[in-house]
Amino acid sequence: MNLSNDLGYIELLKQGNSDAFSLLVDNFQERIYNTVVNITQCNEDAEDITQEVFLLVYKNIQQFRGESKLSTWIYRIAVTKSLEWERRKKSKKVIGYFKNLIGIASLESDVIDFVHPGISLEKKENASMLFKAIQALPKNQKVAFVFIHIEGLTYQEVSEIMKKSVKSIEGLIQRAKENLRKILTTHHSF
Repeated sequence: MNLSNDLGYIELLKQGNSDAFSLLVDNFQERIYNTVVNITQCNEDAEDITQEVFLLVYKNIQQFRGESKLSTWIYRIAVTKSLEWERRKKSKKVIGYFKNLIGIASLESDVIDFVHPGISLEKKENASMLFKAIQALPKNQKVAFVFIHIEGLTYQEVSEIMKKSVKSIEGLIQRAKENLRKILTTHHSF
């Protein structure tokens, strides 16, 4: 059954049916977690954000109008929450920097040491460099790159999730690849 397009299933969700919601979580949790972890590059935060995404889906399912697939709507929530997390994290880094500047020790570390859970041991160093480079991409390039090259979504699906044309997504991917090439060749030890 394709949950994203099944109107009867969506109606059950809107009625607050707990079995329907459990099925939704079972079918989307891993995909949403993978998307979030690829954007945030932090396993613990990705778990928290994924839970928050499903709480928001549960609370806001009444606002789902069916103008897109249910999966597209859920991915949008996941991307929004992930990018909010990144903004908060950057704010904390700036505050930590200023605390250090004025002599108040910061307990937070600026070092990103993320390795995707699906990467084999012998490829972890290269993967770590790649994920650090992805993290350095501009927001829209990073999101598009993660969806296309890590999550394996189609350009059309990413277009719907990001509310941009397919041509625009193609441009973002092209620029992301160029930027990654520059980052990885100029910062060998990133």
